Amino acid sequence: MMNLVQIHKTKFIPLHFLFWVAVWFFFVYFFSYNSNNTNYVTWFSSFLLPITMITTYFAVYYLIPKYLLTKKYKLFALYSAYTLVFSTYLILIAIFGSFVFLSNMELQNMPPMSRNYIFVLILVYLVVFIVSFISLLSHNFQTQNENKELQNKILETQLQIKGQELQYLKKQIHPHFLFNTLNTIYGFALKQSKNTPEIILKLSNLLDYILYQVDKPKVSLKEEVLHIKEYIELEKIRFKDTLNVTFTENDISDEKQIAPMLLIPFVENAFKHGSLIDGFLKVNIQIELKEDHLQFSIKNTILNDDLKQGKVGIGLENIKKRLNLLYKNNHELDIENKNNWFIVNLSITNLNNQRNV
Repeated sequence: MMNLVQIHKTKFIPLHFLFWVAVWFFFVYFFSYNSNNTNYVTWFSSFLLPITMITTYFAVYYLIPKYLLTKKYKLFALYSAYTLVFSTYLILIAIFGSFVFLSNMELQNMPPMSRNYIFVLILVYLVVFIVSFISLLSHNFQTQNENKELQNKILETQLQIKGQELQYLKKQIHPHFLFNTLNTIYGFALKQSKNTPEIILKLSNLLDYILYQVDKPKVSLKEEVLHIKEYIELEKIRFKDTLNVTFTENDISDEKQIAPMLLIPFVENAFKHGSLIDGFLKVNIQIELKEDHLQFSIKNTILNDDLKQGKVGIGLENIKKRLNLLYKNNHELDIENKNNWFIVNLSITNLNNQRNV
């Protein structure tokens, strides 16, 4: 409240003073029409000015905010009528008082414009309407600014929520991925396999990617593909001669970027939940990039019994949510089971159009 008072004192009062001085000159100019009685015009304008000020301030600071802006239209019309009657009464007193004291009750001494009550009333309410209109415009402008600020805050809050949701999904993926890989190392360690050091080295590269790169909003698509290959090499060591993998890719530019850990979980899912058929787990992976259009497909053999038991990977649900957060309007994800093949097709158009949350 003190701040508002200080603003009125330091800013609004001088502006109001200048405005009413301008209104006074406005009155003097009009009432001087066809009249040389400068004394009468000056005093009559001075009598009329406080009436105009009282009417204007009452309308702007009481009637409009209390009744019009709160949509109490009947009360606004009622009290506006009361205001009109009261202001009419004051204007009549000003005209009659000027007639008595300024013109010595001689009608010919009155300026023509000051005799016309309707004209005087219109002149007063012209000022009232102009100030009220400006006040309503200012209120509307302020309301729009407040609404924009509120919308910006809501949007910022939504982005924060989506960012937190995305981080939560990432944290779910990391332990899941690490747990599976550590289980692989544990199995080789029990067997005292000579491949254990090689597995640990490849895992360290993946750990570096997971722990230090995954928090970035984007990484190089080429780097994501490289770590897919490293993951496949880990699985080849684990599966030995029971794994049949085909991996095809076209030339990928270093400049193309993608959300980290977006494709690897599909690959992990294929190895973890795939089934050996005729002694082999078959995994086919294709990555094709044309300009900004990424086409990723992966399929693995799976038994119908495993599919019925839900062994298709709960991590896929997290990936779906991440895709909806990051590529909501420019991706298509199709998952199907056909002839003992579990097939995933992911298409991302306009790859650079990734939402930063």
